[in-house]
Amino acid sequence: MAADAALLTSTGESNAAPNMFGQLGQKLLLVAGIAAIVAVMVVFWLWSQQPDYRVLFSNFADKDGGAIVAELDKLSVPYKFAEGGGAILVPADQVHQVRLKLAAQGLPKGGNIGFELLENQKFGVSQFVEQVNFQRGLEGELERSIQSISAVQAARIHLAIPKPSVFVREQQYPTASVLLNLHNGRRLDGQQVGAVVHLVASSVPNLSADHVTVVDQNGNLLSDNANKLKQNGLDPEQMAYVENMQNSIARRVESIITPIVGAKNVHAETSAEIDFSMTEQANESYKPNTKPDDMAIRSAQSHETQNTGGSNGAVPGALSNQPPGESTAPINAPGAQAPGAEGAAPAAPPAPPLNTQKDNTTNYELDKTVSYVQQAKGGIKRLHVAVVVNHIPVVDSTGKTTYRALSNAEKQQVSDLAMQAMGFNKERGDTISVVNTPFVAEAQEKLVEPPLWKDPLVIEYGKDALRFLAGAIVLMLLYKKLLKPMTRKLTGADKKELALAAGNAALSGPDGLPLAGAAGADGEDALVTLSGDATALPSGLDQTLQAAKQVAKDNPRMVANVVSGWTSAEK
Repeated sequence: MAADAALLTSTGESNAAPNMFGQLGQKLLLVAGIAAIVAVMVVFWLWSQQPDYRVLFSNFADKDGGAIVAELDKLSVPYKFAEGGGAILVPADQVHQVRLKLAAQGLPKGGNIGFELLENQKFGVSQFVEQVNFQRGLEGELERSIQSISAVQAARIHLAIPKPSVFVREQQYPTASVLLNLHNGRRLDGQQVGAVVHLVASSVPNLSADHVTVVDQNGNLLSDNANKLKQNGLDPEQMAYVENMQNSIARRVESIITPIVGAKNVHAETSAEIDFSMTEQANESYKPNTKPDDMAIRSAQSHETQNTGGSNGAVPGALSNQPPGESTAPINAPGAQAPGAEGAAPAAPPAPPLNTQKDNTTNYELDKTVSYVQQAKGGIKRLHVAVVVNHIPVVDSTGKTTYRALSNAEKQQVSDLAMQAMGFNKERGDTISVVNTPFVAEAQEKLVEPPLWKDPLVIEYGKDALRFLAGAIVLMLLYKKLLKPMTRKLTGADKKELALAAGNAALSGPDGLPLAGAAGADGEDALVTLSGDATALPSGLDQTLQAAKQVAKDNPRMVANVVSGWTSAEK
C-alpha cells in the first residue's frame, strides 16, 4: 500500500507540468472566446446602426447617373446602387434633402432637351441649324409635358414640319408621332389619348389632330380608337353624359320601388337614345286680315288733281281735235240784228271743261309672327327601361320565411311607379318591361384583409426585432459552444486537483505516512488518522475500508471533495 501511495504521489508530480500547460492553453482559448464575442457584438452593433437606404432616382440615363454620383461625392452623401445600377440609394433621412439639392443643380435632366438648347447658340448659325434646334427644343418641351402624366414613364416625339410654300397646290401639312412608355400595369383611356393628341396638335402650327399618331411601348396604336370615336360622331363627354343619364334614371326607378319590395329586391337598367344634333329653325307666319274698321293703319295717303280746260290749240297744218263751234246762218232772221250792227251786246264765252282725279292709298299693319327655335344638344329621343323584382318574403306564424310572387295589381303598381319615375312618353316611343322572378342568392365574398406582415409599420418593427434576435442567438451560440465548455474544463481541472490533493491528504498523515494498509519500516501495518494518532487495524482490504470509514467519519467535507473530484475527472 505504501508503494501504491508513493506511485500515486510521483504520478501526480510528473503530470503537474503538462496540466499547467493545458490550463494555460485553456485560459488562452477562454480569452480568445471572450474576444470573439466582443467582436461579434461590435459588428452587430455597427450593423444595427447602419442607416436604412431608400431610392433617390431610378431609370435614369447613364449621363445623368454619372452627374448624380459626382454631385453626391461633393456633398459627402453615402450612396449605394441597386437593380443592376439602375437605381441610386441614399440614407432614408436624407432622400428629400438630397433630391432638392440635385434639383437645384438641374439633375436629373432626363435626357429631354428643351428650349434651353437655344440659349447657347453660337454666333453665325445658319437658318437651317436654327430651325433644327428650334424643332428639337419643341420636341423636348412636349416630351416633358407628356411625361408629367402619371401613367407615362417616358415619351418620345418626332415632328415632321415641311418647308412653307407660296403655292397653294404644293402646300404640305406637318405631322407628329408620339411614342409613350407607360408604367407597369398602367394604361391610357381614350380620353387621355385624345388629350395627348390635342396637346401636340395645339403646340405645332397648322398641325391637325388627325395627323398625330400615338403608339405605346408594345407597338399598340392608341390614337386609332380616338380617331374612330371622332369619325363615328362619338365623343367621350357625350358617352359619359349618356351613361350618367341612364344611371340616374335607373336609380330613380329603384329608389321608388325599394320601399315596396325591400332593399336589394329590385334591379333596373335603362337604355337611352340621345340626340346630340343641334337644330336651328326660323318660322314666319301671317294671320288673315280682319275688318278694315278694326285694322290698324300703318300709313294713309290721299292725292286729288283737278284740271280746268282752255282753248287747246292744235299744231299748225294739222287737224284740231276740238269739236267745231256753233254755226250761224248767213241770212239773219227777221228782227235779228245784223252782225256788226251798232248797239248789239257781245255773246258770253263758253264754260271751260273740268277734270278731277283723286288717289287714296292706305297701308294696314299685318299680323305677322317670326320665331327662331334652336334645339339644344342632348335631347332624349327614346327611353327603354327594364325592371326585375324579386319575390316578396313572407314570414308565417312558425317563423319560417317563404317567398311569393307579385299579384297582377302589385305588378301593375310597380310598373306605374316606374313609368312615372322614368318620365314615360308614349308618343316618343318609350318602352318599359317589369319582370317578377326569384333572385338567385349570391355567395357572400369575405373581405380578405391584408396580412399583418405586409403592414409597413410591422415590417419596420420586425426588422429591428430581427436584428436584436439575431444578435442574441449569436451570443447564445458562442456561449454554449465555446465559452461554456472552456469554463467547464477549467473548473473541472481545478476540482480534479483539489480532489487529488484531498485524496493524498486522506491517504497520508501529516508525516506522509499512509493511513491504511501502509507498511512501516519494520514491516508492520499501521494506520495514522488525520489528527496524527495511529490505530492498529487488520491487514488487507478490511484495513483500507476501516480507514476510509474513519476518514469519512472524522472529516466528511474532505471526503465529499474527493468524491466530487473523482466524478469530475471521469466526466
